[in-house]
Amino acid sequence: MKLSKKAVTTFYLILVFILAACSGGEQTTSKVEGKSGGAGDKKVIGISLQNFSDEFRTYMIDAMKEEEKNHPDFKFMYSDAQNDSAKQMNQIENFIAQKVDAIIFTPVDTVAAVDILARVNEAGIPIIVSNQTFDGVEDATAYVGSESIESGLLQMEKVAKLLDGKGNIAIMHGQMGHEAEIMRTDGNKEIIAKNPGMKVVLEDTAEWNREKGLTLMENWLHSGKKIDAVVANNDEMAIGAIMALEADGKLDEVIVAGVDATPAALEFMQSGKLEVTVFQDAIGQGVGSIQTAVKAANGEPVEDVIVPYKLVTPDNVEEYAEIYK
Repeated sequence: MKLSKKAVTTFYLILVFILAACSGGEQTTSKVEGKSGGAGDKKVIGISLQNFSDEFRTYMIDAMKEEEKNHPDFKFMYSDAQNDSAKQMNQIENFIAQKVDAIIFTPVDTVAAVDILARVNEAGIPIIVSNQTFDGVEDATAYVGSESIESGLLQMEKVAKLLDGKGNIAIMHGQMGHEAEIMRTDGNKEIIAKNPGMKVVLEDTAEWNREKGLTLMENWLHSGKKIDAVVANNDEMAIGAIMALEADGKLDEVIVAGVDATPAALEFMQSGKLEVTVFQDAIGQGVGSIQTAVKAANGEPVEDVIVPYKLVTPDNVEEYAEIYK
């Protein structure tokens, strides 16, 4: 029997209805992005760091990943903000959308950090501020890191002693607006203000970068201004300054100081080229950040973890070199 066109259409609609009914009306539910991909029922911690590029940060990340092994029931997601506050905001918003169980972040700048903190708190997600603090950090679940101004004070106090309280100082800033750049420089200038024979004759940013530190030092050397000490906000810039001074034959005339006591910096100190640095415990901060975030994600009480800075000079450099062996 040949069916009419209308009968065929009616039959097709009835068949579609029957197949839909056989599904039992069930809805497929997809796991939150970031909690899938092998995570299963694992809790997830999102980590947005200022950058992955400088040497201190690489040791901090290595320590975090080593500590991860002690928490197999967690998944850890890393994002590199590349020193871009807008990029970091997007990363944090993605973590919020994925409903992660806790967030660790090292702020790119102090202004955007306040907004990031407010958004995460509004979402009800524990947030651990790591390595760099800012006004308003007390609203975070916890802070894990050091007090940046302490490093600037320790660094310049030693430089002042080496100069007998008098001389021309050139300050190399890190990325402008970073909490460490602001507070380390404030610490430097607080000590300079106590020594009338010392003054800042040059200052500019080399953005935490060795190559930029080298270029900036070359420019300063071409300026013709007398420099008795170069005080850099981190070791990488200090190493860049050393390279430029050495190439110009003036390293013996200038004291160079950095912050972080990275393995590379300690090698420069052991060879007699770097005279001052300040140990910032990358391993302690990395491990502490992961441990604190895990506790917060599990609903356990947490508190700030303050990791002290320590002055490093040729007299005790071997003690700190052993840490990285």
